[in-house]
Amino acid sequence: MKAAPVPPAPPAAKPRKKARNVTHVWVVAAEIVVTPKVASIADFRGSFKTEADQRVDALDVYCRGCRRPYDEVKGDPCAAKIDNTHLICGDQTARVKRKVPVPPPSARIVPGGTINRQGLDAYVSGVSRPKS
Repeated sequence: MKAAPVPPAPPAAKPRKKARNVTHVWVVAAEIVVTPKVASIADFRGSFKTEADQRVDALDVYCRGCRRPYDEVKGDPCAAKIDNTHLICGDQTARVKRKVPVPPPSARIVPGGTINRQGLDAYVSGVSRPKS
């Protein structure tokens, strides 16, 4: 008797990519009244400890990543975790070039000479060596 052929094994399942966490990280800009001693410590160290049960006045609530206010983006994903172009004024390839200033009507443009920045002439004239 012949044995029945063994069916091929199913293909291995590809591991799923983790879903990116695009949630906002909310931070609060706060105003806390402190003593002069705590103020000097905070100025020196950049941090300080507060008293227990101290009430803190929130000046602003915003996302640490995209720097947008809470009320504007509370339901949206964080733009900084998706694409950071909003922090650099959009797409840099489509950026508008700087305008060349127009000289006043009474101005006269005088072309200057060229400066040789390489070779022996540059060294002798002091372009490529520091002044002593």
